[in-house]
Amino acid sequence: MIPTYESILGTIGLVGIWRPLILSLIVSSIVLYVLSGRLADAATSTKLQTGGHALLGLAALLGLPLFAEAFDTLGHGFVKLSSFTAQGATFILGDVARADKLGFIFAFQVLPTVIFFAAFMAILYHLGIMQAIVRAMAIAITKVMRVSGAETTSVCASIFIGQTEAPLTVRPYISKMTDSELLTMMIGGMAHIAGGVMIAYITMLGGPDPEQQAIFAKHFLAASIMAAPATLLIAKILVPETGEPLTRGTVKVEVEKTAANVIDAAAAGASDGMKLAINIAAMLLAFIALIALLNAVIGWFGDVSGINGMLSAGKETPVVLSLNYILGQILAPIAWIIGVPWSEAQTAGALIGQKVVLNEFIAYSELAAIPVGEGAGAISAHTKLIMTYALCGFANFASIAIQIGGIGGLAPDRRTDLARFGMRAVLGGSIATFMTATIAGVLSQFAG
Repeated sequence: MIPTYESILGTIGLVGIWRPLILSLIVSSIVLYVLSGRLADAATSTKLQTGGHALLGLAALLGLPLFAEAFDTLGHGFVKLSSFTAQGATFILGDVARADKLGFIFAFQVLPTVIFFAAFMAILYHLGIMQAIVRAMAIAITKVMRVSGAETTSVCASIFIGQTEAPLTVRPYISKMTDSELLTMMIGGMAHIAGGVMIAYITMLGGPDPEQQAIFAKHFLAASIMAAPATLLIAKILVPETGEPLTRGTVKVEVEKTAANVIDAAAAGASDGMKLAINIAAMLLAFIALIALLNAVIGWFGDVSGINGMLSAGKETPVVLSLNYILGQILAPIAWIIGVPWSEAQTAGALIGQKVVLNEFIAYSELAAIPVGEGAGAISAHTKLIMTYALCGFANFASIAIQIGGIGGLAPDRRTDLARFGMRAVLGGSIATFMTATIAGVLSQFAG
């Protein structure tokens, strides 16, 4: 049968939809295998890699109606849970905590949710609920991918808690971990975000609209879950397992209870949440101000050197040299590979650069400020979706120091190894989030 013009166009359209997934797999595979420097060993882990791809395919089922509805329900439940923050915040701050009175103010709508959610998570951990969830997920993954219980448990714990807290679940085993297990644990911390800051990002991107918050809650949850198998897959390519892990075939979650009861756990969680909220506020204030200062200096240099004039030649809108412009130019190809249209790739590349060079909080604050639409400086809803996934991780240069200090404090004898694997962990965590972003972008095309 001779193909019709319409069927040819349909085939081209399908290829166009799959283009980001195909390109990202090719590019990431080349980068990972080249950096691993151990092609022979990596080739022996075919079964693990096949299992990793199978789990990523299973994660792609989130796009099916049944799974989509389940995550919609979880997203709305997440938002409903965070809405209770308003009652406590209003009691303390009065009407300034109400978005319907004075509008959306970061300090009064976002930071209180961090405190509440930290207290709530502390209660769940005290009751053993989170440990049970983490253990169930770890058992499922170890059965499919035949990885050790310790590394899988730490990765699964990273879905809910931070990159220095998750290793506490496997503290007794860190000193005896193989190099491959240690890197897996490090990448797991960098490919995920903690639950306490996740609720902040949901509020930032969703604004005061509960429906928008529910949509972003669904995507953040999906991103965190998909990043777990991606972490294991990437880590085993970067440093293939050649030893015999102590916990192969076993899953144990060991979290020491420090609270006397539920009330004590809630109080300790609220205290930790307050420290986190203050740290977030201070970090944003300092970094945003420093970026503005740096942009002013770079812009001045662009003026006196004539670079701004060269960049603006033939363009309707003047171009000013800045940190965002430089990062955008360098990383635009990565944004395009994961599915962002080339016309918006520079904006997306700048966000990726801010996330890696600074941190994801700065990048998400920038993303929240970018309008969605067709006007100047705007991005499409599709691009915003992809970037929501691509930025969803702690993979940045500062995290290397955080992990050396945090994990190194639990196992001082592994501090040298942590420093040695630091850059590879940032790379692995970044590629993991890029993979989940690509899958999400492809699925959204089918859903749309």
